[in-house]
Amino acid sequence: MTRIVFATLAAVALGGMAGAASAGPLLTPSALAAQTEEQPIILDIRDTGYEDGHVPGAIWTPYATFRGPSDNPGAVPDVAKLEAAFEQFGLEQDQPIVIVPEGRSDTDFGAAARVYWTLKSTGFTDLAILNGGTQAWSAAGFPVETTTNNLLASDLDLSFSDRWLASAETVAATVAGSHEAVLVDARPEDFFTGRSKHDLAVKPGTLPGARNLPHGQFFQAGSPVIAPELDAGPLRQALGLDAAPGREVVAFCNTGHWAATEWFALSELAGIEDVKLYPGSMVEWSQAKQPMENTPTLLSNLTRQIFGD
Repeated sequence: MTRIVFATLAAVALGGMAGAASAGPLLTPSALAAQTEEQPIILDIRDTGYEDGHVPGAIWTPYATFRGPSDNPGAVPDVAKLEAAFEQFGLEQDQPIVIVPEGRSDTDFGAAARVYWTLKSTGFTDLAILNGGTQAWSAAGFPVETTTNNLLASDLDLSFSDRWLASAETVAATVAGSHEAVLVDARPEDFFTGRSKHDLAVKPGTLPGARNLPHGQFFQAGSPVIAPELDAGPLRQALGLDAAPGREVVAFCNTGHWAATEWFALSELAGIEDVKLYPGSMVEWSQAKQPMENTPTLLSNLTRQIFGD
């Protein structure tokens, strides 16, 4: 059992990132407001609240569109369904896209990271997230609108790349020792140690041999704003990548939400290669009754209930 802590990851710089979405994977509100050349497609991914006020020009593309069924929300939707939804939204692969979450907490950022990962995996290349989301936009003094915006329907031909995806089969092979990868649990420590579990998980615990790097460590405490730059060196060393160059990194959580932030931080911000997301994560894994680690025994559960942690 390995738990990784980086106090320095929480050093968040809020410097301007002027320019188009192609300037990087993150935009500040001021950078988005300063766009004067090619206007990006702005996606408001909140499931509710769009009608109460949103970034001007944003279209509503609810997060639920990018998620799986109710019993396995981390699963990737069928590519045909994604294609139909993206066409209805009017998305074009040759236009920059800015993803706007609510911006309430570091957990909320995971929605934007999961949308980013899904779009990148289906061939969209010019992507950015508005760091801090709608709340940061409003806090910076920029106006919101209540107009419902719609784009003309597009015509896409999508396929889903597995370049950034770790399948359940790959994870099983890693656990069995027949595939080389570093398994990284993005959940808070209580989930990793088996003290907490997702409602849809069959039992608590983590993947055998996994390391714990909670997604919240990439943010200041309580902040929805992720650090725009990360030093890959300490991360690579802590994940054991210096001793095993070329090894894949597989991020997981409960339903591929917190782990999307982990993937985004390691891949898009720190620039570490071969980082993948296991979208179904522990809900899917536990439902399949696969091997787990840190699962409390009946005795330890009873002891905890009587005496506490």
